[in-house]
Amino acid sequence: MTLIKSISGIRGTIGGIVAENLTPLDIVKFTAAYATFIKRITTLHPVELKIGVANNGLPRKQKPCIVVGRDARISGEMVHRIITGTLMGMGCDVTDIGMATTPTTEIAVVKENASGGIIITASHNPKQWNALKLLNSSGEFLSAAEGEEILSIAEAGDFSFSPVDELGKISQKQYLHEHIQQVLSLDLVDKDAIETANFRVAIDCVNSVGGIAIPELLYALGVKEIFKLHCAPHGNFSHNPEPLPQHLTELASLTRSSKATVGFAVDPDVDRLAIYCEDGEPFGEEYTLVAVSDYVLQHTPGNTVSNLSSSRALRDVTRARGGEYHAAAVGEVNVVTKMKETNAVIGGEGNGGVIYPALHYGRDALTGIALFLTYLAKSGKTPSEVRKSYPPYFMAKQKVELTPGIDTEMILDKVKEKFSDQQITDIDGVKIDFPDRWVHLRRSNTEPIIRVYSEAHSIEEAERIGKQVINLIQEFS
Repeated sequence: MTLIKSISGIRGTIGGIVAENLTPLDIVKFTAAYATFIKRITTLHPVELKIGVANNGLPRKQKPCIVVGRDARISGEMVHRIITGTLMGMGCDVTDIGMATTPTTEIAVVKENASGGIIITASHNPKQWNALKLLNSSGEFLSAAEGEEILSIAEAGDFSFSPVDELGKISQKQYLHEHIQQVLSLDLVDKDAIETANFRVAIDCVNSVGGIAIPELLYALGVKEIFKLHCAPHGNFSHNPEPLPQHLTELASLTRSSKATVGFAVDPDVDRLAIYCEDGEPFGEEYTLVAVSDYVLQHTPGNTVSNLSSSRALRDVTRARGGEYHAAAVGEVNVVTKMKETNAVIGGEGNGGVIYPALHYGRDALTGIALFLTYLAKSGKTPSEVRKSYPPYFMAKQKVELTPGIDTEMILDKVKEKFSDQQITDIDGVKIDFPDRWVHLRRSNTEPIIRVYSEAHSIEEAERIGKQVINLIQEFS
């Protein structure tokens, strides 16, 4: 059993021993630390508090307000009750939006003029896991420095609960309808074109909040025929919740047998999107962002961003559309930071995470679905035809187990030296760009391993270059 404390939040398995698992006491400690951090940056003194201005220009609320949303995990209600009670005990008001997707919660933070937000979800991890994802007042993930400060507060126990007259209050709201309306209001989402196309859509929502959100989105877009898998949001996942082909065989079969136009799968908190072609073949998780970006770039030329471990296909498509591609360190907050620096019109991660700043700076499967369906409707192409229009790349994902005491930095430096005649990027591990392939190695933040991702025009070549680097790592160890 595991408890992982990182700059992006806290996650772990439910039950067990304090400080070794995600127990109620651990949840209280880290929620209180987050509330302390929020109070420090938003409540300097009463005068400033009353005249403070939120990100959208509206007056900030007199008490810090935290939006709380959760996915449908079995442990979600328990964790939710502890978090909301702790926030109230810390003197924070709570806007409880109940079961909600991660992007819905991010949007609600801004709409509520809130000081921050907590999303209760372990994303693609199995049902025994849960986590606290922490947001700032812009509805975006905290920076590394902010995350470190919260961890420091938690470890020191440097927080104080409020007296009875200063306890926070709780209110309940629903934000899914607001989220969907914002998606439909995007200039590049065309509801009329989608409705006219008479799409038949198969979906797999892995028994979480996607089972609520995705059908409602599709109906709002004018899709009349929806073939549903695992849409009951009870949290007892019917298969491994990471939206990978080996876990989505039912969706592949349903897409074929129902003669659906397209199939969509999401993870439990609905920030990742996997697409299936009309023949039941996977579109490829790396190509979700590529296709949506291609559609956006056709109408709003500009720059794009993805992380170092994402497909080169986005770079190729961006350049073909006259824009510049930029790579960021792995992690959504790093991608968002680079997008802002480069004024990117779209970006994201190769795991099916689409970030479209015209709506908000967060991975959003609802936005991805709406943009992709509009692309299909306006182009008249099938998903398989769209997929064939992009450069064919194949990615291999491997890893090297680390033994205690290994000097990882020394290994990375030696790999850099070995390939010094190639283009090297070292903002996050080491990425080696060859003319027709690349390999990226970085130490995991959560496991004693070095991840080795590689990409080439064939899976055999991708695996070969990855193994070549793995052999070097073992030699240098």
